Amino acid sequence: MKLSTRGRYSTRLMMELALRFGKGPVLLKDISKSQDISLKYLGQLIIPLKIAGLIKSTRGSHGGYFLSRSPDKISLSEVVTAVEGPIAFSECVDSPDICYRSKTCVAREVWEKASRQFNETLDSITLADMLKRQEAKSG
Repeated sequence: MKLSTRGRYSTRLMMELALRFGKGPVLLKDISKSQDISLKYLGQLIIPLKIAGLIKSTRGSHGGYFLSRSPDKISLSEVVTAVEGPIAFSECVDSPDICYRSKTCVAREVWEKASRQFNETLDSITLADMLKRQEAKSG
């Protein structure tokens, strides 16, 4: 099981906006250049992040994108869920009614626990935390 490119690239996009938080709107072409992500793909990622209320935009000569809240108020869980949808290790975790065995299935209990722990981890890490980790790695 892997996080899709949408989840990984959205995280990078949001980290770039977090890095520039409070410095004004950022152009997608600047994010594209800095993060080495195609401008077309960034355009696709912006939409669900905007719908989720994680980013805002302004138009005009000084327009661009910016975080809707401080980086310490946006969790990785919010970012990933915005572009990937609910995170669960099995479809039956979120929709037990799809399987008649859900109430007695031991495997479902394991998938449910793993999903919960994964989500708790992503909930506990903010964009600000990610920037600190990046700074520590960059030295």
